This record gives sequence, structure tokens and C-alpha cells, in this order.
Amino acid sequence: METQQNSKPMLYIKHMVCPRCIYLIRTELERLNIAVKEIQLGTVEFMQPLMEDEFSAVKTALEKFGFEIIQDQKSRIVEQIKTLVIDLIRYSKEPISIKYSEFLARETGKDYSMLSNLFSGSENITIEKYIILQKIEYVKELLTYDELSLSQIAAKLSYSDLGYLSRQFKEITGKTPTEYKKQRFNDRKPLNDINPD
Repeated sequence: METQQNSKPMLYIKHMVCPRCIYLIRTELERLNIAVKEIQLGTVEFMQPLMEDEFSAVKTALEKFGFEIIQDQKSRIVEQIKTLVIDLIRYSKEPISIKYSEFLARETGKDYSMLSNLFSGSENITIEKYIILQKIEYVKELLTYDELSLSQIAAKLSYSDLGYLSRQFKEITGKTPTEYKKQRFNDRKPLNDINPD
């Protein structure tokens, strides 16, 4: 007799960082004929709890594309922080007006100092540094697309002024935004692999 793998019909998934990831996972779950209630960055909620064989099939299907199912609570919180940061930086329609600490505390329902300690202990990087690295990576992408001016990019990412963005960009990449834009090679990193070198 099959038994239920998890009593709550929710999975937390590592490396799920973009809308294309959502589409890919939805396609795989449809292929497996598993009914889904909702898919968001970092989570999949099912219509009912998965049976053991279903869980195993989902795990195998997701691992094929580099996703991992997160089963311990601390790792879930760390991945939730990463997903929330990426989502706010890349997919927010308006310039970011809320403090990241307030936003993360509100969205997770947890005290920011606890989140900060947990994240630093797990990732060997502060949340603040992680946010900066994600912002700079997005600036690199926007510079590559060449659709927005540097001033527009600074406004989009809520930098107080252009000079601050330029200084932070050079501190992280070793180049000014203008120098980066002129180079011919692309040194962008995958979103789920952003850490200090």
C-alpha cells in the first residue's frame, strides 16, 4: 500500500529562480499527471498530498533539470529569502521603496535578525551582500541588453544616485558600468550561483 510522503501538499524547491523555471516545472508535473494548485518561485502547492511513488517521480523529474527538493526547515527559509530577493529585484513593477529587512520579515513572518543569522550561517555571506550581488548581476544583464540608460537602471533598482551605483558596480566587478558595457565577453552568472568569489 502506498503511503503519503508529506502531509502538507507543498514542496519547497531550490534553484527555482525565474518564470521559465515555473513553466518548466509545471510542464513536468503535467507530464506526470500530478494536479497542481499553485506554482510560485521556490514552491509548488499540490491539490492533495503526494504519495511516495509520486514524490519519488517528482524528485527524479526535477533533479533532471537541476532543481532540488528542500526538506529541512532552515534550508527552506534560506531558499525563501533568496527567492524573495530575486523576485523583488527583477520582477517588481515599481522602484523598490521598502527596506529589504522589512520586506523579508513581512514576507517570511520571521524576525529579521533571525533571518540574517540563519542566512549568514548557511551561505557564508550576509543578506545585505547577497542583495548587492544580485543587484549588480541584474545591472550587468541590463547593460548587456542596452535598452536602458545607466540613469534609468539606477532608478529601476532604487539606487539613490548614479555615482553610488557606479562605485558599487566597480567594487564588485572591477570595472565601471561603461567599461563593462564596452567589453566583448559576457561574464554573467546564473542567479542561483551568485556568491562572492
